[in-house]
Amino acid sequence: MRQVIRTPEAGPPQGAYSQAIRVGNMVYTAGMAAIDPKTGKLLYPGDIEKQTEQTLRNIEATLKAAGTSLEHVVRVRAFIHDIREWAKFNAAYQRFFPKDPPARTTVQVGLPEGMCVEIDVDAVIPDS
Repeated sequence: MRQVIRTPEAGPPQGAYSQAIRVGNMVYTAGMAAIDPKTGKLLYPGDIEKQTEQTLRNIEATLKAAGTSLEHVVRVRAFIHDIREWAKFNAAYQRFFPKDPPARTTVQVGLPEGMCVEIDVDAVIPDS
């Protein structure tokens, strides 16, 4: 069964997509950025560290709405605007996954003006 996940606690979709989809005990998020949940505007233009933190807070809120958490993330795909900023990105990322982090792929891509990072995750919903 496919269930659409929506929460006002994460940045609203900027296009025709859902924040996340739940199928069985798995949750698949859309690519998320450092969008302010209240205004829908990009926060911290040009600051990859702060954007990574906000992006992961948005993902955390979405996972919570789906019945899981960052602790249960099994795969992360991260898209950053400049691979030379990988260390800053990684430092912020590690604060959210301090122990036994999930599998991750990080690549450099073109992103909209001011956006430094976009992240999507796959997570398991634990048995109750």
